[in-house]
Amino acid sequence: MGQVLLTDPSAVRQSLLADAALEYGASGLAGDGVPLGTIAAAVGTPAFVYLANPIRRRYQAFVEAFAGIPHQIHYAVKANGNLAVLRLFRDLGAGADIVSGGEMARCLAAGFAPERIVFSGVGKTRGELEAAVAAGIGCIHVESIEELAVVAGLSRPDRPVPVGLRINPDVTTDTHPHISTGHAGIKFGIPTDLIPDAVRIIRDTPGLVLTTIASHLGSQLLDVRPIAEAARTITSLASSLRAAGVGPIEAVDLGGGLGIRYSTEQPPEPADLAAAVVPIVKASGFALHLEPGRALVGSAGVLLTRVLYRKRAGGKTFVVVDAGMTELARPSKYGAWHEVVEVVPREGAEEEADLVGPICETGDFLALGRQLPPVEPNDLLAILGCGAYGFVMGSTYNSRPRSPEVLVDAGRWGVVRPRESVAALMEGEVADPFASGEPS
Repeated sequence: MGQVLLTDPSAVRQSLLADAALEYGASGLAGDGVPLGTIAAAVGTPAFVYLANPIRRRYQAFVEAFAGIPHQIHYAVKANGNLAVLRLFRDLGAGADIVSGGEMARCLAAGFAPERIVFSGVGKTRGELEAAVAAGIGCIHVESIEELAVVAGLSRPDRPVPVGLRINPDVTTDTHPHISTGHAGIKFGIPTDLIPDAVRIIRDTPGLVLTTIASHLGSQLLDVRPIAEAARTITSLASSLRAAGVGPIEAVDLGGGLGIRYSTEQPPEPADLAAAVVPIVKASGFALHLEPGRALVGSAGVLLTRVLYRKRAGGKTFVVVDAGMTELARPSKYGAWHEVVEVVPREGAEEEADLVGPICETGDFLALGRQLPPVEPNDLLAILGCGAYGFVMGSTYNSRPRSPEVLVDAGRWGVVRPRESVAALMEGEVADPFASGEPS
């Protein structure tokens, strides 16, 4: 799908570095002229580093691919919600796709206009929906008849609420089952057999305005054909509803989910997606909305970590580093592969080893059975492909403060989130809630 399939480990590594705009120089691995070792020395490890130029390049690829049709690109905030990253997308002209009240607050703080935000998610609370209506969010994508009824109760004829129906098109995709969201029997979306019930609520509620029919098949999708199948399903439904006088329906929304290369994957480019879905949507006369996340930021981030120990146990070699599942949950959660490279290469043969973290869980690993360079304690490693679903999926398990986040842009770098302190972890806690003797 527009990419050459790579199998040679060296070629894979070089491709991944190029995707992230990283290259080796006299001071080791650098991004946009900034040595990663310089950043690590200043902020410590673990630390996340994001590069602005690859993000801009990927966003522009989407803009150019879909230039032939009216479209809107809403960045999926769940992939990486750092305020500096959000401001970058706002300045590029993107909208935002959110799934919580917290993400709404982040987007508004980053300067997104409320009407450029769409609110997705299967479990919005009444409080979140009230806040979205009060803020004038551009569209609330409802995922159940029950949720639609709550939104109907919040609407008024003099303050109409734009809504979209997220449909479950029952399309199967080849991705990890935990991130597949478009087939039957899962929690996402409204089954097509319940659409008449949704239509009745909309017709009976003057304050509801149906503007969008939406779907989202999942994440890390490597084949555009299921997305095209979903496009046919929702454009057909939208056309039928419009012909029946339901609406005004202005757009169909195909969500996001386009994958990236973590290893030997052959991910489609935005142009491949456009070739598959634009003819379908264009023929329907609707505008097209998209919510890419990982495809925009995934390759543009690295996790820096230092080697603590190299040990042998049970006939195996373990490289213990200061980052773990609290920083990058994907390997332990999904068995996900992230390429590991040295920041300053050492001479010597690679050795099979497990790259593990300091967390008190056997499942705390970043790579298993991997051919790793001959690293020693204090060596600096870069874990690639951490721009999406890295920091945002982290935790403070084992009372570990969250890592700093750094943005590199035009040869400069700045801390966009400082390292959390242990004191901050305990803020608001009370050791003895009964010390006052007052009844609760």
